[in-house]
Amino acid sequence: MIQDILIQAKEASRSTTSLSEHMRSKVLLQVADAIDANTRYILNANKEDLFRMNQEDPKYDRLKLTAERIAGITSDMRAVAALPSPLGKVLESRVRPNGMQIDKVSVPFGVVGVIYEARPNVTADVFGLCFKSGNVAVLKGGHEADTSNRAICDVIRDVLTLNGLPREICTLLPTGRESSSEMLTANDYIDVIIPRGSSSLINFVRQSATVPVIETGAGVCHTYFDIDGSTSIGKEIVYNAKTRRVSVCNALDCLLIARGRLADLPEICKRLADNNVTIYADDEAFAALSGKYPEALLQHATDDDYGREWLDYKMSVKTVADVEEAMDHIARFGSGHSECIVTEDNNTSDAFCRGVDAACVYVNVSTAFTDGAQFGLGAEIGISTQKLHARGPMGLKELTTYKYLISGNGQVRW
Repeated sequence: MIQDILIQAKEASRSTTSLSEHMRSKVLLQVADAIDANTRYILNANKEDLFRMNQEDPKYDRLKLTAERIAGITSDMRAVAALPSPLGKVLESRVRPNGMQIDKVSVPFGVVGVIYEARPNVTADVFGLCFKSGNVAVLKGGHEADTSNRAICDVIRDVLTLNGLPREICTLLPTGRESSSEMLTANDYIDVIIPRGSSSLINFVRQSATVPVIETGAGVCHTYFDIDGSTSIGKEIVYNAKTRRVSVCNALDCLLIARGRLADLPEICKRLADNNVTIYADDEAFAALSGKYPEALLQHATDDDYGREWLDYKMSVKTVADVEEAMDHIARFGSGHSECIVTEDNNTSDAFCRGVDAACVYVNVSTAFTDGAQFGLGAEIGISTQKLHARGPMGLKELTTYKYLISGNGQVRW
């Protein structure tokens, strides 16, 4: 049954190549309107999923939809609709000495498979980006969000049908291991797979797939507060990056602080207590915070507390000598996602930007901005932490590949 679904998705991909940019945008705007009109239907479906999940589970916030979040989803889709098409762009052009014209032109992947966990917004985001970039979306969501995903997918497919387009352009596979296994080895039907979720999911996909994978890694994010950092800037960045949404991959996991600024650590961390953030501090940082941060929220850090994506109101703190030691720590424990330095010294920030190996490196800016919409991409299909093809927030351009078009007047080669 799964193979039949994938065959239909592959067949649908051939029908999308002839659609005009105007048609793609029109359909996306209709889908956005339809999702808005069906907000109550989608929220009722989401309530069924939420009922089955423990509210203490870090995934609960990712799973939860609200009217405001649905409005955000449709706003992003309208933004994607308004973006120029990434298709048919001549990336390079040259004429060979024999008169042969060679053009390198952007084209869709074809069928994009996405495996994700308890984030129903991904269903709409992925469809919008895939459709605008000329791709078919094959989705495999987690069982926790299945009712929500199916409600959103039903709305999308109804709009596709109204426009005389194949419903398979947005294909949602059943939950379960069989779907995952079939999807990961469907080389004849899926062109690329993008996993979105926990490190365990990403590792499973990377190790099991025979279809090419674009890895969107877990976000173990650091902020380094330098000897020349501004306390007023640093405390706002730390508070925002840690508490804005703890369940997302760009949330702060570890604060690195220059030893010479330990006296400022209580002020930097002060507002975190308002959100009951538990701090796991090394001995020096613990001593600096002791008596100045709530005792119940202050713990001694262990080696296991570094390199952890908390996805919770928890954060580790590590004391370092300088920017070099901070970069060494990030090189050992970072995931290549998003890293930040707070400093007023341009030489130090330049060294950090050159020396840190991550998709996004920030100077005096919260890591919370690692997001496709915030980067002006409309939305994102994921944050790539690999170095081949795409890196960082993946938007329309990253969902295309290219082919060479060669023309001439009878040239032959002997």
